[in-house]
Amino acid sequence: MRSVENLGASHGWRLSRAVLDDGRQVFVKSGADFTSEAAGLRWLGQSGVPVPEVIAVGEDRLVLEWVVEERPTPQAAERFGRDLARMHRAGAERFGATWPGFIAELPMDNSPADDWPTFYATRRVLPFVRQAGLPSRDMRQIDRAVDRFAEVAGPAEPPARIHGDLWSGNVLWSGGAGVLVDPAAHGGHRETDLAMLALFGAPHLDRILGAYREEFPPADGWRERVPLHQLHPLLVHVVLFGSSYRDSLMAAVARVLAL
Repeated sequence: MRSVENLGASHGWRLSRAVLDDGRQVFVKSGADFTSEAAGLRWLGQSGVPVPEVIAVGEDRLVLEWVVEERPTPQAAERFGRDLARMHRAGAERFGATWPGFIAELPMDNSPADDWPTFYATRRVLPFVRQAGLPSRDMRQIDRAVDRFAEVAGPAEPPARIHGDLWSGNVLWSGGAGVLVDPAAHGGHRETDLAMLALFGAPHLDRILGAYREEFPPADGWRERVPLHQLHPLLVHVVLFGSSYRDSLMAAVARVLAL
């Protein structure tokens, strides 16, 4: 490498921008095993959705193509909505993935399941409930919600090819498109990605969702099911950042119980 610029840290990882000997700029993450992230990026990219090229990956480092960012436009948002729909439609063999799961620095169980409510309960929600340090009354409420997953999940769908951590910070805008980074990719329910986009907001979200619906309409009632799909990311935030996210989590639980 010709040069390396320190970009700080995130989740204990070191972030850098570097220039390779051939003149290419790259983004470098170091300090963990990023093989799952690399596998997820490649898998998502096979659907045609823009992702940064994986240049190198090892036990302690991930080197990606540098993405030159720009301001998101309504037109780019509409393209992203269509790209996201096509990625979801590309599908997966099962709910789960063949690589170990991670969201931020937290491990997740990606072992396969035959139906989404079972996968979501046993691989995404209950493991994080046990880590969240919630009061027993909250845990009882969450258990009640989990018992309703099969009833409130909507029509059964085949596994979709999903990003798995699709908050707005994991969409970089470049070249008139949304470029996906930092995936927790697996075969899951496509409404999970839509709910995650809505959780913290995204630029031109109405344009994204409008284009998505034109390309691959979600099943009726998907908006009412948004809190169901937000339970996992909210639990992750409680585990990572503490009780400040507890009220948002329990509000989502109450909405699931009311479905």
